[in-house]
Amino acid sequence: MGRPRLSIGTFGDITTRATRSGRFEARTRFRDWDGRTRIVQATGDSAKAAESALKAKLVGRSEVHLASGHGHLTPDSPFGDLVAYWLQDIDLEGRISRTTRMLYERNMRTLVLPVFEHLTLREIGVARCDRFIKEQARISYNRAKQSRVVLRLALELAVRHEVLTANPMHHVSRIHREVRMPDALTSLEVNAIRAVIARWESGIDHVSGPRPDGQLGAIVEVMLGTSARIGEVLAIRRRDVDVTGPTPTIRIGGTIISRNGESTFRQDHPKTAKSRRIVAIPSFTAAAVRRRLAGACDLDPDSLVFHSREGTPLSTANVRRQLRQVLERAGIGGVTPHLFRRTVATAVSDNASVELAAELLGHTDTKITVQHYIQRRELVNPATAELLERAFRWDGD
Repeated sequence: MGRPRLSIGTFGDITTRATRSGRFEARTRFRDWDGRTRIVQATGDSAKAAESALKAKLVGRSEVHLASGHGHLTPDSPFGDLVAYWLQDIDLEGRISRTTRMLYERNMRTLVLPVFEHLTLREIGVARCDRFIKEQARISYNRAKQSRVVLRLALELAVRHEVLTANPMHHVSRIHREVRMPDALTSLEVNAIRAVIARWESGIDHVSGPRPDGQLGAIVEVMLGTSARIGEVLAIRRRDVDVTGPTPTIRIGGTIISRNGESTFRQDHPKTAKSRRIVAIPSFTAAAVRRRLAGACDLDPDSLVFHSREGTPLSTANVRRQLRQVLERAGIGGVTPHLFRRTVATAVSDNASVELAAELLGHTDTKITVQHYIQRRELVNPATAELLERAFRWDGD
């Protein structure tokens, strides 16, 4: 019937024999993590010493495979081993961006691991996960959402690799958040913001430090004319702009990335595949871009339209901070670059359709546009009054 098949990571009977040199040799069959059975041997001054040396060699062989990410997780493995294995698997797949990978690791190590690190995989069930997510939600919705994502992904890997039979996160109750209607600026508010920025850039109230270079106002005009995210606006190159043709356009094809410990750089693709788009721009945006290009010395097609005095990319955090500081000095608070994106979406939806708004924003689903970007109007279309007049009109007393 032949020898029984060994399980992965196990060895068979150990045999010892004396060698011509007077030493002893111990050998056995070991089934490696690639499924192949190999002969492993070790020597010693005695049969017992050779056998001990062989067992130590087998243990070391197993530890090497565990350290290299080919280890054999079991339901009794600590959660920390799964986390290490999950991060290695992400790197092996190479499907997500480095920024997302760093975000996953940060959220796992700061939000999830402190709670689960002393548990084995077997001990992580639905009730424990459900309670954990609810406790996170009491702190903030975003905290619970981020925790849920990484914990679900790590446990899903354990299921795919046949360590767990089911993912307990699939049965955790949904996270509920307070419904918040998207806000948007009115045309009067937009013009007030423009006026404040124009006054600041004119230098009328300038006291000390570098004088404003005129970029902030142009950045706002591009956001209003394209609905682009702030990172996408700051990533626009000269080659992406056409303001001389009959229909001026801007191509949205990149974004700005800032990571801890690294210089800010331009990524050659935006947030999603549909975010890559060419947008026809209104005259006020085209005029702002023309002024910006006319004042720039660098004529390289790959140079950024908006950049620092040294020619390096602007970080989104610095632009947000500058916008906030300029407007707060004039008593205007709560204005963020994303608010301009919602304002544009609302204007396009009100004057055309939600489908066109979604296309402009680069969304794949209009549900996202409606839920997060379009301000709901309280006024119902007055046409309903005429319809009801025709349906139920009564000339009696």
